[in-house]
Amino acid sequence: MDYLEFYGLKEHPFSNVVDNRFYYNSPQHSEALKKLLYAIDSRKGLAVVIGDIGTGKTTLARRLLEELDEQNYEATLLVVIHSSVSSDWLLRKFALQLGVSEVKNNKIDIIGQIYRRLVEINDEGRKAVILIDEVQMLNSREIMEEFRGILNMETSEGKMANFIFFGLPELEDVLALDEPLKQRVAVRIELQSLNLENTIDYIKHRLHIAGEQDGLFADDTFELIYQYSKGIPRLINTICDNAMLEGYLLKREQIDREIIETVLVDLGMKK
Repeated sequence: MDYLEFYGLKEHPFSNVVDNRFYYNSPQHSEALKKLLYAIDSRKGLAVVIGDIGTGKTTLARRLLEELDEQNYEATLLVVIHSSVSSDWLLRKFALQLGVSEVKNNKIDIIGQIYRRLVEINDEGRKAVILIDEVQMLNSREIMEEFRGILNMETSEGKMANFIFFGLPELEDVLALDEPLKQRVAVRIELQSLNLENTIDYIKHRLHIAGEQDGLFADDTFELIYQYSKGIPRLINTICDNAMLEGYLLKREQIDREIIETVLVDLGMKK
């Protein structure tokens, strides 16, 4: 038996793996989605989402991708996992993700292929959308110039390609490497941590999706979780997941304040 069976849950409610089933549509995330869809549908070209670690940027990116149906959008998500990305590699990746077959090796040829594919997508009445997560790792003026070059491809209706950048606050410095690109940012969104009310809703929402009825976490635990997580979803998940494990080990039917206190000490959040 693990804590799922003990608490009668279908699945782990506080995993930090991105899962759209657990997406919590907080007021700021709801507003962010509306702004990003507006930027895409009006072909603004470049929108930027900035937030500290654990504030839900990747979750928002995945949710946005899910909203973009294939009938109206050619949409793709690229997650940058290391900083040694070259502009040539990036252009090839864009070409492949946009559906270009037999991508050339020469940069000029690849740009031509991207342009022709964007024309095809536009002629189909669809919009090309490239979501890029962890953009702050692309700390290269050359790469920023390549983005600007693609954004220069446009029709009378607007930009042929729409980029949505997701990144840490350092993304501002990366954009500043190419001032003309920075000036092309049409929509800028800054994600904040959750407030107390939203933190409570977030916890209850994830528990409900996992199959919990009500009352697993005592009412006096929420403010303590908020205080030490600072409303950051990733930290909320970590505290709550550990609390449920601790509760199971102690065979407690409810997660009380004492359990949260113990977990906070174990996690090094409280002395």
